[in-house]
Amino acid sequence: MEKMIAYCGLDCAVCPAYVATQASDLPAQERLLAQWRVEFKAPEMQLADVLCDGCAAAGRHCGYCAGCEVRACAAPRGVANCAYCPDYGCAKLASFWAMAPAARENLEAIRGGL
Repeated sequence: MEKMIAYCGLDCAVCPAYVATQASDLPAQERLLAQWRVEFKAPEMQLADVLCDGCAAAGRHCGYCAGCEVRACAAPRGVANCAYCPDYGCAKLASFWAMAPAARENLEAIRGGL
């Protein structure tokens, strides 16, 4: 499976919300919704909160991604992801990476190939 690296470095192609949305798999979406309601202590989550077309897409963005400050910063800059940003390693990314170290690894690998 080809990677689809989000602005922050997460791989959208392996995100369960992205996978279930792109497959139009309602049972998978409902299972993910039940899981995320517990995992994120968010019983108010709705099905729309697990629908996603990928970080850089103009379509739907699930849960946290819809209001992500990294995405809000990177999208108007027109970069493919933060690895290409002149401000790479900014405070927004550092804060996010504390929760998702794999995201940093993905961006570091891209930067290593630039």
